[in-house]
Amino acid sequence: MAGTLYTHIEKLAGITNNVQSPLRGKELKILEQISDAWLLIKDGLIADYGKMESLPSVTVDEIIKCENQTILPAWCDSHTHLVYAATREDEFVDRINGLSYQEIAARGGGILHSAKKIAKASEEELIRSALARLSEVIRCGTGAIEIKTGYGLTVKEELKMLCVIDQIKSLSPIPVKATLLAAHAVPAEFKHDKKGYINLIINELIPEAGKLNIAEFCDVFCEENYFTPDETIEILEAGKKHGMRPKVHANQLTQSGGVQAGVKTGAISVDHLEYVFDQELETLKNSNTIGTILPGAQFFLQLPMPPVRKMLENNIALAIASDYNPGSSPSGNMSFMVSLACINYKLSPEEAINAATINGAFAMNLNRTHGSIEKGKVASFMITKKGTGYPFIAYSFANNTLDHIIIGGKRF
Repeated sequence: MAGTLYTHIEKLAGITNNVQSPLRGKELKILEQISDAWLLIKDGLIADYGKMESLPSVTVDEIIKCENQTILPAWCDSHTHLVYAATREDEFVDRINGLSYQEIAARGGGILHSAKKIAKASEEELIRSALARLSEVIRCGTGAIEIKTGYGLTVKEELKMLCVIDQIKSLSPIPVKATLLAAHAVPAEFKHDKKGYINLIINELIPEAGKLNIAEFCDVFCEENYFTPDETIEILEAGKKHGMRPKVHANQLTQSGGVQAGVKTGAISVDHLEYVFDQELETLKNSNTIGTILPGAQFFLQLPMPPVRKMLENNIALAIASDYNPGSSPSGNMSFMVSLACINYKLSPEEAINAATINGAFAMNLNRTHGSIEKGKVASFMITKKGTGYPFIAYSFANNTLDHIIIGGKRF
């Protein structure tokens, strides 16, 4: 195949050259770009690019003019719960009426409610609904995604969720990373025996998932009334023995110690971070762990805002993800997450885009193939509508500012 040539691109943005580590602090402000550019795609990969004045003579199947348009790398969404069996709008109404997330969970709602629904759903039903959501987020610009378990809460159902995610991988046009999050909550039958449930995760579930080789990451909800830092470390260390790199749901509802537990175990990322203070900032800045913020969940639950500008001042690597899930962030629209990060956390569009693309790719170990415009990387990118640049994505919140989504060199 000769390929496709995009020409007269007003801005080709998100360019990198063999970046070896996530962008930190002031680095996030720099969104490398070329004005009046061309981009050559061959065999689904980025073959070359440059300024129009340097366009070589090439033979291609198609030439697409992108006058007054910007091309950006597709979003890399490193934290979702895309596989679920039922929505939870009734809990949304409960919160409007004054109940807290914790109060809803205490009376059997929240994660435990989702677990009951998962147990009743077939793999085919879960695959079908998740693929519909996946198609939806791709149309919003997502070019790589992570999906967690955590609504199974038994060996059988957690493995079922992993098998569903594994089948989605084979059907998906974009890369899908799987995370085992059995330590998402303590199931009702272990209400008075949390240690028994932890032993089940460590001695039965993790080894079986490791044997099947269907989870790249292991995650724990390190939070008050869920799992302590010591329990988090114990579970994550068990996951590491079976090839699963740690991630942590950290400091969402309290100053839980999740950040420290994540850094101690070498977690690729610690996610949420609403309750982060000087102690956590000090821990993160001296580590290789990415701090992932989830603006959708913070917005939806009306939690305190994470100290994002302090994170950047402390030279911490920052990523943005959607946390798409039925209870606390029922949206996978990463453009909206970027808008929220700019509006609420005062990130510049450049900082937010870098956090949602190349740093999101690092948070999924996909940085060699995704997250930026670079020769040899997969040709997955967004083309904005005519007359709109990348700041317009953040400015025009909740609106569709994208003209085309290209996944692996093909229009989606």
